Amino acid sequence: MDSPTSTGASSARIVPARSSMIESIRGCGLSGVRIDKESLKRKLLIPHYLRHAIRESIMSKDPAGVVERYLNNGELKAREEAPEGPMVVFINSRSGGRHGPELKQRLQQLMGEEQVFDLSAVKPHEFVEYGLVCLEKLAALGDICARDTRERMRIMVAGGDGTVGWVLGCLSELNRQGREPVPPVGIIPLGTGNDLARSFGWGGSFPFAWKSAVKRSLQKAITGPVCRLDSWHLLVSMPSGEVVDTPHSLKHTEECSLDQGLEVEGMLPEKANCYEGVFYNYFSLGMDAQIAYGFHHLRNEKPYLAQGPISNKLIYSGYSCSQGWFLTPCISDPSLRGLKNILRMHVKKVNCSEWEQIPIPKSVRAIVALNLHNYGSGRNPWGKPRPEYLEKRGFVEAHVDDGLLEIFGLKQGWHASFVMVELISAKHIAQAAAIRLEIRGGEWKDAFMQMDGEPWKQRISREYSSFVEIKRVPNHSLMINGE
Repeated sequence: MDSPTSTGASSARIVPARSSMIESIRGCGLSGVRIDKESLKRKLLIPHYLRHAIRESIMSKDPAGVVERYLNNGELKAREEAPEGPMVVFINSRSGGRHGPELKQRLQQLMGEEQVFDLSAVKPHEFVEYGLVCLEKLAALGDICARDTRERMRIMVAGGDGTVGWVLGCLSELNRQGREPVPPVGIIPLGTGNDLARSFGWGGSFPFAWKSAVKRSLQKAITGPVCRLDSWHLLVSMPSGEVVDTPHSLKHTEECSLDQGLEVEGMLPEKANCYEGVFYNYFSLGMDAQIAYGFHHLRNEKPYLAQGPISNKLIYSGYSCSQGWFLTPCISDPSLRGLKNILRMHVKKVNCSEWEQIPIPKSVRAIVALNLHNYGSGRNPWGKPRPEYLEKRGFVEAHVDDGLLEIFGLKQGWHASFVMVELISAKHIAQAAAIRLEIRGGEWKDAFMQMDGEPWKQRISREYSSFVEIKRVPNHSLMINGE
């Protein structure tokens, strides 16, 4: 066991299992008071003229023109009262297997078509840039209903962790633009792991009795308390000309302001390609990301194999067995060695402004920087170390809004399996307020990385260094607690 856990750890492991069972029962509609559909609609439904103005602004990408047209037509004369919990839903209708389209239809029945956005047609940044701007312009003209709707606005996301992160990232633009308040976000879990949903009390899977569960989720989203969540900015720099197959969460950027206060082991290229993004759950590098990359490509090539969370997990497990994660067929193959051969890591620890180099254990084949308590479908690989162990290592108790990432290592598949069933903790490496990774290829040609479940393959050079730098975003993201 890599780190001691608190006494009574075995009983602590039973609690999540019992909680999961209770959660499943609740998800099946066997607890709670029946929620009246019409009463719920009155709390959610945005006044007719406002929801149509929002939709038209998004479709036309011209909120100023929509507001002017409404004013000229006299459509804003009848002032209405804003609902208690005005809400919009973003749904990834391709998630959740066959339930996605049905869920979209159910939400439209409860809220009206104009308040439910299918992400294949309307992107969250379009809602921020045009829909919310329309409300803000109307509020500035003295429309009290538009003002109250904007201030009370809450958002639900029906999808997996990647979809939730996408929406959170677009909403974070409001902080940068000084457009407050930022709407908090709740979740209807449709993904495979759903670790963000688990962390904030929304459950880990789509319930069997989903029609009644959707009503309960919307009711919780109206009144649920708002919690804070750290978000992390990731910057990737690589030699110019190296092309990376980026996920949608990584965007090319011309600004590549890496911290200059560190010595570099390899050579620096004259020009560099830079990408940036934000993650909320985790970033990882190594074998686990390689397996995720292969799985995602297999699923894209053969979508009929992945019809829901259970089939996804079975395919993922089978794929991991075929990649040398459990059995290393040839230890001389450099692609199957530990990360120590290609990686140098520096961190800034809590309340410290100086970089400190952290050695990579030679047995580690995957490194994870974790923000949440949940990873890999609800597991807690960091564990719950005893207070004396935390003090000895210079660690603090982990929280989702503490400004720190927990960095741990996974050795091989067997080690990862024992970590995932919480028989042991992962290999504790560090807690960090910022991370700097320098990657040099040697005999390696590719490095595999992922953040919040979105993997990519990146070419790495023998001579020139590539870099990954992670720093906390100044403003917290806001989540609705669904418990």
